Amino acid sequence: MLGFSWSEILVIMMVALVVIGPKDLPVAIRTASAAIRKMRGLANEFQGHVQDLMREADLADVGNDLRSLRNFDLGSLAERHIDPDGDLRHAFDPASGDPHDMTTPMIGADAVETHDPEPPIDAPAFIPPNEARHRPVPAFIPPGTRLW
Repeated sequence: MLGFSWSEILVIMMVALVVIGPKDLPVAIRTASAAIRKMRGLANEFQGHVQDLMREADLADVGNDLRSLRNFDLGSLAERHIDPDGDLRHAFDPASGDPHDMTTPMIGADAVETHDPEPPIDAPAFIPPNEARHRPVPAFIPPGTRLW
């Protein structure tokens, strides 16, 4: 009630009783309530006129656009355009993974060992640590390159 506590309302009533008097207090309360009722009616009438003006000027679309901008969600819009099928979300979400997907190791009786034959690699079995640390210098180094 306009931010007044009951104690403040009681103080206002006591002051009004002393200033206005007990005989004229009911008349003052009726006059104040009639003034408040009239102000509310004027406010409602003004709001109705503003809404009529908006309808006449086709500003209802502007109001709808403003409401849609207020509810705009950039994250879901970007997700719909970037990943419409949900493949990326599925790929990075561990909870939505396929239970038959064997990317995570299974333990116990559920574990299935599959050994695919690995193709032979044309690399030496052992690379000395000194050679592994130093990369070979290319024949041509572009100007401005600072790697070598």
